[in-house]
Amino acid sequence: MLAQELIRTKRDGGELSPAQIEAFVQGLTQGSWSEGQVAAMAMAIVLRGMNTTETVALTEAMTRSGTVLDCRAAGLHGPLLDKHSTGGVGDKVSLVLAPVVAACGGVVPMISGRGLGHTGGTLDKLEALPGYAVDPSRETLLATLRAAGCAIVGASADLAPADRRLYAIRDVTATVESVPLITASILSKKRAAGLQALVMDVKVGRGAFLPTPAQARELATSLVQVARGTGLPTVALVTDMNRVLGRTAGNALEVQEALALLRGDADSAADTEIARLRELTLALAAELLHLGGLYTDTVAARSAAERALASGAAAERFARMVTALGGPTDVLRQPRLPLAPVQRAVPAPRAGFVGPVDVRALGLAVVALGGGRQRPGDAVDPRVGLAAVLAPGATVQAGDALAQVHAASVADADTAVRAVTAALPVVDRPAPQTPLLLDRVRA
Repeated sequence: MLAQELIRTKRDGGELSPAQIEAFVQGLTQGSWSEGQVAAMAMAIVLRGMNTTETVALTEAMTRSGTVLDCRAAGLHGPLLDKHSTGGVGDKVSLVLAPVVAACGGVVPMISGRGLGHTGGTLDKLEALPGYAVDPSRETLLATLRAAGCAIVGASADLAPADRRLYAIRDVTATVESVPLITASILSKKRAAGLQALVMDVKVGRGAFLPTPAQARELATSLVQVARGTGLPTVALVTDMNRVLGRTAGNALEVQEALALLRGDADSAADTEIARLRELTLALAAELLHLGGLYTDTVAARSAAERALASGAAAERFARMVTALGGPTDVLRQPRLPLAPVQRAVPAPRAGFVGPVDVRALGLAVVALGGGRQRPGDAVDPRVGLAAVLAPGATVQAGDALAQVHAASVADADTAVRAVTAALPVVDRPAPQTPLLLDRVRA
């Protein structure tokens, strides 16, 4: 099939057949479509859209473009389950959820990503642990899943390679913001991991890629419908991202916070923002355990997840995973996380209440400190970030710490203090509070 004819069909608002979509994906994988042709097709999809049938076909074709893992044939006991987030600031849910689900009988081959824009990446967080390998061999991956029940790793080069090429071109041609393309990109990698159930955390607000509830629900609905069309049971929760999730943003700092939650440290248990992190983790885990058939309803699944966290069973699973993937052998007590040499409090300029938070600006402040990438290939400094970040509505006196900056140099700290001061305004009246869980989308 001629590439230009397929592009013309979509450009003019036509529906692409499964065979035409397969030809497009083969062109991506084999290189027979030029970058200009791929970009033209991507732009046509952005402008004309795709219906559910087309998006299902695109997802399936991209899934088949590379290796499809068959973990069920590898002697693993339990349904293959996973969770995916659309990205936020301080989002360390995966670090806690994967071992919780594993402790409740699931097997979690979690294919995660690196930081993107102002949002952090799970792989960058885990690489703050010395020796942790995010790109293990297939044999090591399977051995980790047998030993721990969970493995949080990166996508191999042969996992949905069509998506890898398409995303690289979308990233530089202003064609990222397309619900069908986002849906197919996420689900093709999840389908290639051989999953049996998936829960999606679709974030909305000032720290998310989707700023409005309507946009978040559109994506959540697309993900659930297309996943169902491919045979992957999926539930999506639409959740608030108008504040940092937990108290930290930055790789080593977020791992330390996740470890505190897994261990059940007293300070963490009493902290309202860490309680919010815990609540989101348990809500997502309950949906996933029920969807995967391990519990008859979400109430029973939630109780099991709470027990796994409270008993230390989830912490033990996390420790097994880290050890199996080359990290510290006593991660719960001695994680050997690096520390920033400069730590600076951000003083409140006056008494009042923390107002609406510019969460995106906080994420960008972490990137500027070196905790994210300003250009592809940039090295990430795991030490830097923000700790003890106050939430909207918190009461402060003049000079109270709004947050704690962890920086590599005094100059970096000074710059970050100014950015954080602007992002955490102090106002005369408490800001309205946004619920954590905004919507639930099921098939």
